[in-house]
Amino acid sequence: MEIVPNLITLGRVVLVPVVFWLLLGGEMRWAFYVFVIAGISDGVDGYLAKRFGWTSELGAYLDPLADKLLLVCIFIALGVAGQLPSWLVIGVVTRDVLIVAGVMLAWLLANPVLIHPLVISKLNTVAQIVLAALVMADEGFGLGLGLLRQILTWATAILIVVSLAAYARTWLRHMTGIDGGALRG
Repeated sequence: MEIVPNLITLGRVVLVPVVFWLLLGGEMRWAFYVFVIAGISDGVDGYLAKRFGWTSELGAYLDPLADKLLLVCIFIALGVAGQLPSWLVIGVVTRDVLIVAGVMLAWLLANPVLIHPLVISKLNTVAQIVLAALVMADEGFGLGLGLLRQILTWATAILIVVSLAAYARTWLRHMTGIDGGALRG
């Protein structure tokens, strides 16, 4: 039954181009609804995996990949639509690309890193989710949340920088053998 959470996660991956298309088409309300469905599916697959022990190596990689793919695509689409500043979108994408590049480089250099989430990384992800949802809801339902959007944009930007710095520090310590520790994703 380990396949059930993986199928739900794959369903979330399928929703990525749907949300992207809706956002680029200006259908913010529908994009918000699909984003909520994706969020619920993330909770359901996580619950099933933990509650019934339906975990798998595939799921351990697929779930965070689906989450990142969804968030990055939403940020790109919101940036293209002019709903988020391009510098923030570039920051979101660059952070994730640099983290993946660091992990791949470590593997290529035969010094693989174990990935465990940092608290700052979780805060960054929460900020990105809240900002994306807020922008879609604000645009889709005309809530007039301009000031809150600005505050969350800057908070997210700060968390991106701090999170990337924490990853870089941990990665450098691992690669130089300073602490022999694992990179925390």
